[in-house]
Amino acid sequence: MRTWMMGAALAASMVGAAWAQGPEIEGVISNQIEALKADDFAQAFEFASPSIRGIFGTPENFGRMVTQGYPMVWRPAEVSYLELRKENGSYWQKVRIVDSDGRVHILDYRMLDTETGWKINGVQLLESVGVSA
Repeated sequence: MRTWMMGAALAASMVGAAWAQGPEIEGVISNQIEALKADDFAQAFEFASPSIRGIFGTPENFGRMVTQGYPMVWRPAEVSYLELRKENGSYWQKVRIVDSDGRVHILDYRMLDTETGWKINGVQLLESVGVSA
């Protein structure tokens, strides 16, 4: 019984810690999406982690990757935030995006807490749910 209670308390504290980060993490993702919608790739690049910035090198390269590989993020019709979880020391924010054609996409944003605040450290396209929202 004691082991179960300790496990439940640990799980609750992990959920609480993730929940406390939620508004900040959602804000970073929202700000990047807004910059992308405005074709402000330099501003959008600022929300990327140092390792992502190192991979792409310039805002122009980053913008090309987004427009060609993640058009639903570049021109979303609708964005909503799903679960935030902590997994193996990393925070992951699941995001539901409806594109301009009404298709639903689920993406997982890996977040990194840096000295200058939360940064996006990668995005995985998990699934396309269907043809329309």
